[in-house]
Amino acid sequence: RERALALMAALPADVRAVVLFDDQYVQYLTGFVFAMTERPIAAIVLPDGERILFVPRLETEHATEASTADRVVDYPEYPGRRHPVEHLIDLLESEGARHGTIGVDHDGYPPVMGYVPRPMSAEVRPAGIETATISPVLDRLMAIKSEHEIALIRESARWGAHAHRLMQDATRPGLTEGDVAGPASRQATADMVAEMGPGYRQRNRWISGALTLYRGQIGPKSANPHALADDVRFAAGDVLVTGAGADVWGYLSELERTMFLGHVPQGARTWFDHMLALQDLSFETIRAGTPASAVDEAVQGYVDAHGLRDAWRHHVGHSLGQRIHESPFLDVGDDTVLEAGMVLSVEPGLYVPG
Repeated sequence: RERALALMAALPADVRAVVLFDDQYVQYLTGFVFAMTERPIAAIVLPDGERILFVPRLETEHATEASTADRVVDYPEYPGRRHPVEHLIDLLESEGARHGTIGVDHDGYPPVMGYVPRPMSAEVRPAGIETATISPVLDRLMAIKSEHEIALIRESARWGAHAHRLMQDATRPGLTEGDVAGPASRQATADMVAEMGPGYRQRNRWISGALTLYRGQIGPKSANPHALADDVRFAAGDVLVTGAGADVWGYLSELERTMFLGHVPQGARTWFDHMLALQDLSFETIRAGTPASAVDEAVQGYVDAHGLRDAWRHHVGHSLGQRIHESPFLDVGDDTVLEAGMVLSVEPGLYVPG
């Protein structure tokens, strides 16, 4: 509720309401976690900070029970005899949002599962209302984590590390990712749920419980960032790239490691040492008051100085919280000044085909 008030205070005075369709924005301001379908869902924030959830009828009880919204308003169905956007406009007008500006994250609900886009801007203009994109303002608020948010992310990191250790200890030549990642994730989740107590429940749609995986980055395929599980069998000398995290009351963390199975293959230590040097350089550069771009510039300077450009693939890292990727980004194109309270991944990588 305080963040909703802060959002409205940061916007121009003529903004009569904010309408947010992105599910992570909705979750951030109302605590409502849902699966996006063709039926539009939105969070509306009024100038006094009141938060209204606008949902299809089938979500009314869910939204009432599982959110901190001040009010839930529903519409019958999509597409319906009257389109959901028409019901939304009626609601905004009833709340005094006429002859002003509506702050939005998208110009209408995005095209999900067959939903046919219907731009908000075209709908509200006949009523004398304009729309303005306010996502950067909300992203800025989300980037500065409270002590409570940081505590949840730390707890997520602890359980992600626990899941990772279980998977790491179970990995053997001849087994597959499915043989070790699934059991490790299930055991770590059971351990986490037991410690959290009976009130714990999933609050993030990206993952459930504690999760660890190789996502197919095994052996030669370890050089493919963001690959998918491929059921390949582990072999001695494989380079292994991992991922792990956990949902702790809607907040996530990101743990990634590079490991070698049995022995370090010829030449791999050189690349590994360069990667560690890049990570250490990033840690040295990240300071409150420093532009995010400066971190990536320092890393790319090292990459070029050591002739590593062919193995470089991506920027240094990104913010995270309820999303696994949030802004700002540790990238040469992002000059956001880093501030205390930001939580950032630091993951410079070098990728050598084969």
